[in-house]
Amino acid sequence: MAEKRYWLMKSEPDEFGIDDLASRENQTTYWEGVRNYQARNFMRDEMKVGDKVFFYHSNAKPLAIVGIMEVASEPYPDPSQFDPNSKYFDEKATEEKPRWFLVDVKLVEKFEKPVLRDDIKKEETLSDMMLIAKGSRLSIQPVTEYQWEKVLKMAGK
Repeated sequence: MAEKRYWLMKSEPDEFGIDDLASRENQTTYWEGVRNYQARNFMRDEMKVGDKVFFYHSNAKPLAIVGIMEVASEPYPDPSQFDPNSKYFDEKATEEKPRWFLVDVKLVEKFEKPVLRDDIKKEETLSDMMLIAKGSRLSIQPVTEYQWEKVLKMAGK
């Protein structure tokens, strides 16, 4: 059996926040619009059904991890890349050679107490977390098991 992995996925709450996910049928959605190759590769090549994911509100006040999701599908081509009316359209992508992939995610839990980025930065044992690395803007990031457990404690779990 494959080892369970942990991730962090960023979304701007005015675009799609944890409350939007909570209001979806089955509290599940596809994570479209990733247009960074490294983030795409994490989704396409490394994410597996059942992996746990922190939902992070970016470009928000406060910046915070607001809950937990679970990867709910195998990766598949992001349909928005083929839609000329989508802001995620990619004219170089074809059905035969898709460039962008996504996974479905399902809400597991919304934190009563979000874990603020500022608090993560203050926690010395999380100093190597990609989220707080200087210049790190990646929308999908791996999280170690230690980091996962520590953030859960900070959330009161």
